[in-house]
Amino acid sequence: MSVDGEVRRLRTEADEPGWEVDPDDEWGVAVVATVGRQVKLRREAVGMRAGEFGRAVGYGEDLVYKIESGKRIPRPEFLDRADEVLDAGGLLAAMKEDVAKVRYPKKVRDLADMEARAVEIGVYENSNIAGLLQTEEHMAALFGVWLPAYSDEETERMVAARMARRSIFQRSPAPTLSFVQEEATLRRPVGGRLVWRRQLERLLELGALRNVSIQVMPTETEDHFGTGGLIEVLKFPDGTEVGRSEGAFNGRPVTDPKQIRILDQRYNMIRAQALTPRESRALIEQMLGET
Repeated sequence: MSVDGEVRRLRTEADEPGWEVDPDDEWGVAVVATVGRQVKLRREAVGMRAGEFGRAVGYGEDLVYKIESGKRIPRPEFLDRADEVLDAGGLLAAMKEDVAKVRYPKKVRDLADMEARAVEIGVYENSNIAGLLQTEEHMAALFGVWLPAYSDEETERMVAARMARRSIFQRSPAPTLSFVQEEATLRRPVGGRLVWRRQLERLLELGALRNVSIQVMPTETEDHFGTGGLIEVLKFPDGTEVGRSEGAFNGRPVTDPKQIRILDQRYNMIRAQALTPRESRALIEQMLGET
């Protein structure tokens, strides 16, 4: 197709790896199917064939059919362009928010939903810096070394999902957030020294917030209650709680008050054994000076 005298190469499925719909994500499947159906109805209403419409939005005919049949997640720019071409009056473009959520794995969406409702969150991490505390560059570096390797599109998707969770720091009223990090996770220069330095600066920025507590568990601590791995405890306004631990209950999320009490006890003991927030800040500042 010639556009302003230039030949435009139409997007094909090969250009968009990682935009498939997860068949086990019922909500995601329903959203993408609804969006695809709306695109098709609008296209047919204006009398455009799929190939003609595809050329107008820069997509191959096969990819248009996959989007319309709910088998592919449409990109935000596709919905914007489709809205213009089909004169949809903003209807298609307005679907970008829900479609963006479908791009995030279901378990990440579920976690983000719980974090958005929680009034108190406690996290102990001994393998990586807690996801809520990570910089974008740190996230990308972590995902970049996972095996089997993620594609660039998949890495972008995972980073975007984790970045979206950081909106918790702008919530009002602000939730109470506490984190305990193993010292080793802060000393590992993930992504190189510049990324590492920015990550340490981010920890200092967040630790200065009145509702955020960041503590460090010194590597030299001989015995402590965090040797079982990650612990997360989220508490909600109605008094209910959800917890998870790598070293208890097979790593499954739990809501039973007796099980939550066990995780609470472990997390509180870990906090008691870690450096205080003031001491932790001094240690992070010292690390930053060494970068």
